Amino acid sequence: MKHSSLPLVGIPANTDDGNNNWTFHRAGDKYIAAVINGAKCIPIIIPALTDLYDVDDFLDRLDGLFLTGAPSNIEPHNYGGDPSRKGTVHDPMRDSSSLPLIRKSIEHGVPLFSVCRGTQELNVALGGTLYQNVHELPGKNDHRMRRDLPPDQRYEERHSVSITQGGYLMELAAGASEVSVNSLHAQAIDKLADSLIVEAVSDDGVIEAVSVRNAKAFALGVQWHPEHPISIQWPVSQAMFNDFGDAARERNNARTVLGKKSKVRVRNTK
Repeated sequence: MKHSSLPLVGIPANTDDGNNNWTFHRAGDKYIAAVINGAKCIPIIIPALTDLYDVDDFLDRLDGLFLTGAPSNIEPHNYGGDPSRKGTVHDPMRDSSSLPLIRKSIEHGVPLFSVCRGTQELNVALGGTLYQNVHELPGKNDHRMRRDLPPDQRYEERHSVSITQGGYLMELAAGASEVSVNSLHAQAIDKLADSLIVEAVSDDGVIEAVSVRNAKAFALGVQWHPEHPISIQWPVSQAMFNDFGDAARERNNARTVLGKKSKVRVRNTK
C-alpha cells in the first residue's frame, strides 16, 4: 500500500514556550507511534491555532482525530468549575483548539479516539464536568502517576476496570467483563455529558471509558494510556487501535470515492 493511500489522523498539539519567547506546538512520540503502528495511519500534528483556519474544511480532509494525554489540565472555566489551585499547569491554546475540534468531528462523523486528558476534553466539549483532584474525594483511590517508579513502569497494569455489559468496549475486549489498565491521572469525569455512555468504571466508581451515543463513526475515550509501548501490547489496546484505524480507512475510502465523483462532475460540466 502506498503511503499516499493511508488515512490521515490529526493529533491536536500541546503548546509550551520552550523556556524562551517562542511557542512550540508538540505531540509526544508514543502517541505518534501508536497511530502509525497501532492504527496503521499517518499522524498529522494539528497546531493549536484553530481560530486561523476553517475547522469544517480542515476536518473534511481528515480521516480521524486522536486526542492525547498531556502535562496540562483543562481550564475549569470551560466546564463551570472552581478556579484551579496555584501551580496547576494549563494549556489554554489546546483547550480552545481541541474542544471545537471534538464537537465538529462528531458532527462530521470523523472517527475519534481519546485518552486521558483527551477523554476529559471529550466530556467537557459535550457539556460534562470534571473532578480536579480525584484522590482527595471520599472513597476514591489515588489514580495519579507513580512518580517513584521508573518511567516505563508507570505504564504497567495497576488496577482493573469493570466493563459495561453489552457495551462497545466489551465487544472490543472480546466479551471480557473486566480488564487491567494503567493509571496516571489526577482528574476525571464528574458529571457525564448527556451524549456520552459509560463503557467502564474502576472499583471506586471513577468513569474509565466512554463512548458517544449514536455516533456516526468510531467515538471512544479511555482514561488510561493504551498508547505506550508497554500497554499497546495488551489485547484490548490493540483492538481499540485496530477499530479506530479501520474506521479511519473507511472514511478515507469514502472521501476518495467522493473526490473522484466530484472530479468527474467537474469534467462533465466543462
